[in-house]
Amino acid sequence: MLKQANLVRDLQGDTVQCRVCEHFCVLDPGDWGKCGVRVNREGQLYLAVYGNAVAAHVDPIEKKPLFHFMPGTEALSIGTYGCNMKCRWCQNWQLSQTRRVPPGEQKETDLMPEQIIEIAENRNLASIAYTYNEPTVFFEYTYDTAQLAHEHGIKNVYVSNGFMSEEVVEQIGPYLDAINVDLKGFTNELYEEYADARLDPVKRNIAMMAEDPGIWVEVTTLIIPDLNDSDEELRQAAEWLASLDPDIPWHLSAFHPSFEMRDRGRTPKSTLDRAYDIGKDAGLRHIYVGNVMDAERGTTRCPECGIRLVERLGFTARTRWETPGTCPECGEAISGVWA
Repeated sequence: MLKQANLVRDLQGDTVQCRVCEHFCVLDPGDWGKCGVRVNREGQLYLAVYGNAVAAHVDPIEKKPLFHFMPGTEALSIGTYGCNMKCRWCQNWQLSQTRRVPPGEQKETDLMPEQIIEIAENRNLASIAYTYNEPTVFFEYTYDTAQLAHEHGIKNVYVSNGFMSEEVVEQIGPYLDAINVDLKGFTNELYEEYADARLDPVKRNIAMMAEDPGIWVEVTTLIIPDLNDSDEELRQAAEWLASLDPDIPWHLSAFHPSFEMRDRGRTPKSTLDRAYDIGKDAGLRHIYVGNVMDAERGTTRCPECGIRLVERLGFTARTRWETPGTCPECGEAISGVWA
């Protein structure tokens, strides 16, 4: 359904500017934004997929991935159509790269915010995750749901590319409990050529949210062979993250051919191991390897004494402490949201 947009600037005549992401699309009547789900109708900007849940599943929070946020709990995960990036390797391209789906051809379930809360409460779920496609392109849907979720004691999670505007960060901030940001690489050239976006706004938003004590931040980088896997680029990314906060968890995920990038093979395990070592040398205290089976590098250890605190196999987590967030061996406080 159509929902009038929250973040919009009126320009001359019936032209409007969308303020949700860093594209800041200027739209004449009838124009759609780059995301494919925001449209100017007679001088008013609308979100075209409000309440249209293309995907709605219960997932382990570890699948987002979030490893330092309420491990072992489940999230009601909601997604719809559209994205403000065009990543050639997108693994959810059937949703994210769908543009201007004609009425009657959309495959979705009407799911209003009140219904989402009811499902989460009935299933005793700890959080709602806005995921599968970029949540900020359906911002009004996430914002209304997140406000209502907080009223009912349910936490909110974004899984995002981080290309939102500062206004979105400011508005969602009081209701956002955690975010995993997909840091595609660490060069603007990669963002421009392969994702139709820019690096600097993503860095700004990660830094903004990392400074907010109410938002727990984790970062994922998909390591793509011969694209973003050089020692130099990995080191620059790791050193920058460590300069923000050495306790930010960094997830290093293996690439597999998808969408428009089938010209290269899967990421070798040796590349993930090399990236892991680079991150550790840069000072990051919590690094995880994903899209491969590696129980050792999926385990949360105390950064001081090294004992196992949260063991994971796949998306299953088992905690090994009596007081969540405190190492039982040395008493070290482990950064995260544990309960």
